Amino acid sequence: MAMREMVKIDEEKCDGCGLCVPSCAEGAIQIIDGKARLVADNLCDGLGACLGDCPQGAITIVQREAAEFDEVAVESHLKQIGRDSETHQPKSPVQTTGGGCPSAQVKSFAAPAQGGGCPSARLMNFTADQGVVTSDAGQRPSELRQWPVQMHLVPSTAPFLQDAEVLLAADCVPFAYADFHKDMLKGKALLIGCPKLDDGQAYLEKLTQMLVHGSIRKLSVAVMEVPCCSGLVAIARQAVAASGKSIPLEIVTVGIKGDTK
Repeated sequence: MAMREMVKIDEEKCDGCGLCVPSCAEGAIQIIDGKARLVADNLCDGLGACLGDCPQGAITIVQREAAEFDEVAVESHLKQIGRDSETHQPKSPVQTTGGGCPSAQVKSFAAPAQGGGCPSARLMNFTADQGVVTSDAGQRPSELRQWPVQMHLVPSTAPFLQDAEVLLAADCVPFAYADFHKDMLKGKALLIGCPKLDDGQAYLEKLTQMLVHGSIRKLSVAVMEVPCCSGLVAIARQAVAASGKSIPLEIVTVGIKGDTK
């Protein structure tokens, strides 16, 4: 036994999505009883490759007494669970517990993604020139710069929130406003949600953490001209106030016919 860095999983935060499972090359994390768990200390190298794949921020690295990392045990374990000891991937296509939706995974489009699951669920961050651009008449370039976009899936420490202008949009806005990408999204990180259907208190707490711990330069809020959307504006204002920072806040209202107010 020795003091070393180890993965720690907060079971209160873990929702069992399983996105961390394929990102652990050693197979040290498995979904057990609906929660991600470290199956053995000697299988964990403590490097934390799984951290960025947890949309709930349930995985951290701590210093604690643990058995030494054992590469021989890892190789044996990978064979036991049916993963190739060299590629660390399943030897044949299998359906895993933690497939997940692409939009919920944190990814960087600038580099190959790690692990499986739905692209929009993995943490991704890509530059504007990596967007969809075509010379065909009538098709405009996408200004989307990251995944995920659903606010409840975005970690409060997501790299694409650092030194960024952020657009918090009600999820009806992109459908109502035809030039959403060009006029509102360009050059910004995106968070979307519905103040009527989603947990407003959870949004407030997460947005406050994003503002407190990040370096967000400006927050824009795009909402529809309906009463329930005012909740998103209130969340943004309360989060800025709670952060204690002087972050510029811009509010844009879109009419039900797609015009801006």
